[in-house]
Amino acid sequence: MRIALVQYKPISGDIAGNLSRHLSFVERAAGSGAELVMFPELSLTGYEPSLAKKLALDVDDSRFDAIQTVCENGNLAIGVGVPTKHDDGLRISVLLFRPGRSRQVHSKAFLHSDEEPYFISGPLPTCLAIADQGIALAICYELSIAAHVKHAAEQGAKIYLASVAKTGKGVEQASKRLSEIASRYSMTTLMVNAVGMADGVLCAGTSSAWNNKGELLGNLDSTEEGIIIVDTDSNDVALLSGL
Repeated sequence: MRIALVQYKPISGDIAGNLSRHLSFVERAAGSGAELVMFPELSLTGYEPSLAKKLALDVDDSRFDAIQTVCENGNLAIGVGVPTKHDDGLRISVLLFRPGRSRQVHSKAFLHSDEEPYFISGPLPTCLAIADQGIALAICYELSIAAHVKHAAEQGAKIYLASVAKTGKGVEQASKRLSEIASRYSMTTLMVNAVGMADGVLCAGTSSAWNNKGELLGNLDSTEEGIIIVDTDSNDVALLSGL
């Protein structure tokens, strides 16, 4: 399976601008044969918890129709980071678009304490089956939670994909953790991070892939936008520059 991790620099609060650039990145990834394209945490709005109430979107918002169209035309799945509205509050979510299917919402089940004033937790997600691969999605802090990883393994996941918004220190910790997860559970592990400012701190990119032995396959740099294409069957990696 070919998975594209889009290292992206969101414009905080600019949903229309971010959406347009998401579509451009998806089209570029599709041209490289990607079957799944994944963006960082809250990529469509920028990671800005204090602005979440203003920026949160309904799952059926018509602005997402453009993503579904690209998904259908390219015959690929797309995961976008969005703060979503629910009856009992707001959640940090990945909206998953797949050809011929309704939108799926995967919400963060384990929140960092800094997020709790703004968001509520979602349920533990089920393992996705895309191109006959079992994929578990993690949203940033969740990758540090043993129960989240154990749940993914129990569901038979072979790929553990973390969508994050992390600083340099966070990237260092997450990289070590994802290598450990890969070797312990014999999973391919992936991390897609943002670059640029988020909630007053600098995200440090370094979107990366590890094989199921915990060995680093490749990564992007810490400052520039780009795409890392990972073939989970051959362990080949291709690095593409930004738009």
